Amino acid sequence: MADGNIIVDKSRTFAIRIIRLYKLLRLRKVEYDLCRQLLRSGTSIGANVKEAVRGQSKPDFYAKMSIALKEASETEYWLDIMYASKELEQKEYESINKDCQEILRLLTAICKSQKK
Repeated sequence: MADGNIIVDKSRTFAIRIIRLYKLLRLRKVEYDLCRQLLRSGTSIGANVKEAVRGQSKPDFYAKMSIALKEASETEYWLDIMYASKELEQKEYESINKDCQEILRLLTAICKSQKK
């Protein structure tokens, strides 16, 4: 279900990938708390983006996008930790990390443009 807004669509698709990765990691018996942290931060990005789009004001929009950026940064951290600890295979990591980096770039650009 595409929204037509690039960051909304990409963060939604990313959340779905994170959910699938969470399920896979749980099947592999990866530490529950690590998986939950990744699931929480990775799906929170899109939720905050969606809230921002429906924001009541420009400051509200900026605040929600800033939170989405922080969640994307946290997700990047968990992905890195899981890869470094060999819980994620290289191909898995590179694929999902590429999407995470793209979302980070988009959110950074949005936040910078709103700050001006």
